[in-house]
Amino acid sequence: MLLDLRKINQLIDLWLDEDVNYYDLTAKIMVDDDAVAKFGMNAREPIILSGLKIAEMVFRKMDPDCSFETNYKDGDIVGKGETFAVIRGNAQALLTAERVALNLVQRMCGIAGLTAKYVKAIEGTGATLLDSRKTTPGLRMIEKYAVVCGGGRSHRLGLDNGIMLKDNHIAVAGSIAAAVKRAKAYAPMLTKIEVECDRLDQVEEALASGVDVIMLDNMTNNDMATAVEIVNKRVLLECSGGVRLDTIRAKAETGVDFISVGRITQSATCVDIGLDDI
Repeated sequence: MLLDLRKINQLIDLWLDEDVNYYDLTAKIMVDDDAVAKFGMNAREPIILSGLKIAEMVFRKMDPDCSFETNYKDGDIVGKGETFAVIRGNAQALLTAERVALNLVQRMCGIAGLTAKYVKAIEGTGATLLDSRKTTPGLRMIEKYAVVCGGGRSHRLGLDNGIMLKDNHIAVAGSIAAAVKRAKAYAPMLTKIEVECDRLDQVEEALASGVDVIMLDNMTNNDMATAVEIVNKRVLLECSGGVRLDTIRAKAETGVDFISVGRITQSATCVDIGLDDI
């Protein structure tokens, strides 16, 4: 998944505006206008990198002429104590950009690291880890990008990326068959249709309706294994609901194709990264 740098550039203005407001009072008072500084971004714990380009863009927003040097790329593992980027430029500008750049990279690396743990837990099962729309408002693009850096895949970037028929949509339509029929009549040609099912009889109805993906929502592992037999690879199956690091392996072993996990974006802890004078 590629970052839309145009959108990121717009968001950086908002992020800096929130933090700086009129100007960085401390930097203006304490640092000469023409002072030059050199800082290193240091991992204070083992991390999986995510957000290098965004950090560079934040610093360059404050100082377009600053240099940002790194021998790493997003997705790389960085050990505790390692310096993974060096920034040189106007001292006032770099100090003003510091907190925003660190906040973003710390958040993204935290998500990438947690995602990698979930990916490792289902290794060899054939299931693929997906994220969800349970993201921080305003940070969806970068949080979903961080999931990819950790080895996961994106489900939907937004509501316009696919048709997901949940229980309330089905209730309004009257049945799964009626909901799918209406969706097929109006959906763009390349748009996939997914139906959420929490019972095996719904799985059979969704399959007969010709959907592309069936989501097994909060089903027991036994019911999911039965659903896999019923579907017999005719459509893709996604497992969702209550998935944790200690339960995901058993769910993957039922034979589902995808497992979506809200926790990888909702519950990830920011890692410890510092910006130190060098």
